[in-house]
Amino acid sequence: MVQTIDKGKGVIRSLDYWTILIYIALLTFGWVSVCGASYDYGETDLFSLNTRSGMQIIWIVTSIMIGFVILLLDDRYLDMFAYIIFGLMLILLFGTIFNPHSIKGSRSWLVLGPLRLQPAEFAKFATALALAKFMSIYEYNISNIKHFAASLAIVLTPMVFIVLQRETGSALVYLSFFLVFYREGMPGSILFTGVAMVIYFVVGIRYADTMLFYTPTSVGKLVVLLLIQWFTLGLLYVYSKDKVETLRLLLISLGVSMLALLFSFAVIPFDVGFVELALCVLLIGYLLWRFLSTRFSNYLLIAAFALGSILFYNVADYALNNVLEKHQRVRINVLLGLEEDLRGAGYNVHQSEIAIGSGGLEGKGFLNGTQTKLKYVPEQDTDFIFCTVGEEEGFVGSASVLLLFLALILRLIHLAERQPYRFGRVYGYCVLSIFLFHVFINVGMVLGLTPVIGIPLPFFSYGGSSLWGFTFLLFIFLRIDAGRNLVRT
Repeated sequence: MVQTIDKGKGVIRSLDYWTILIYIALLTFGWVSVCGASYDYGETDLFSLNTRSGMQIIWIVTSIMIGFVILLLDDRYLDMFAYIIFGLMLILLFGTIFNPHSIKGSRSWLVLGPLRLQPAEFAKFATALALAKFMSIYEYNISNIKHFAASLAIVLTPMVFIVLQRETGSALVYLSFFLVFYREGMPGSILFTGVAMVIYFVVGIRYADTMLFYTPTSVGKLVVLLLIQWFTLGLLYVYSKDKVETLRLLLISLGVSMLALLFSFAVIPFDVGFVELALCVLLIGYLLWRFLSTRFSNYLLIAAFALGSILFYNVADYALNNVLEKHQRVRINVLLGLEEDLRGAGYNVHQSEIAIGSGGLEGKGFLNGTQTKLKYVPEQDTDFIFCTVGEEEGFVGSASVLLLFLALILRLIHLAERQPYRFGRVYGYCVLSIFLFHVFINVGMVLGLTPVIGIPLPFFSYGGSSLWGFTFLLFIFLRIDAGRNLVRT
């Protein structure tokens, strides 16, 4: 028989009211922003259900009710039924792939009369629960390949289903779970590899057609191959602790590269990239030789990193031009400065930058924005709602909103770290990782710093699915945290 012992505080007294206050503040600012983004000149009733601001009140009230109901639940049910919730959500996601309703090219919406729901928004908390459940089993060890592979399967399965719904933006959110893996012991080299691949892609694509002075050497190719060498040597230094060996190889890399460049400049112009590729191959060969002679597995893993980097760089251009959809390819080219397209893919970002810039320090005031009132910014009350904040509230309002999100993230870190059990800690880090990804990417794309992938700004973007989904995420964690003072025997 399971008994619950109160160690001094009840569930209500153990609730983190600071997080709830931040939640209410974000909902309030979010509603004000929806009003500004959706308001038309001449409207007299912001609370009418015929307006988006009026409907957003319905979503906010129902979200608060959902949060209240979650707080009334026994948190043991969240652990007990985690796999069932996840399984049901996978069935729903899979069924949505064959949804006959297509909205803006995406089949991710279920249309139930006047109500439209996006299962992908609810799959986030279901995936977080399942991942927390699995990673909290007694024998779990993320260094165990089978355990790590199973964890990846939990994350990647809904991601694949969402991609098949043509909702790439929502699918990319699941990459944020790698921060959870890192917190729970995943080697930093895996996270570093992901960052390195992004750098290869950006530098390689952006400067692929830029030639080095009067030589046939592509700047993109040269820099990427040099980075592969230096990143590989950095890993070698970290995992072998042999400073002399690393320094010797670095000097060889720099020396041969400088001689090749000087020869290309002063004697016979040629593609120095071939020399750098040869250096990479020799470095891989050296690492394999060291592995065979010492049986130190880190040499093999570092060689695999270098080889994988070369392969990734060589397929990146093919993937961009032959795998991605045309609109996705154009968006990336616009972001990297390869295309301008102010009337096409770059239009949203260009107009949002104008709106934010026109707000100045203090903004134009509530309902006084011109860019938003004249509907220059598409999706200005959903994915691009932050431009309304910038135009009407200015730098002060924008900074205040970002500080609120920062306070939420820091608070979630504090709550996650004080969990007595791994289940609560893992779920907490899942929540903060998802929020961090959404805020970073959404604000970044509005400012032209990240690709436009179409994900909402938590508690700000208009719509019930995202607001309910984020409320589920947050309040499930608050309920888990509130039970931390209860010992069950």
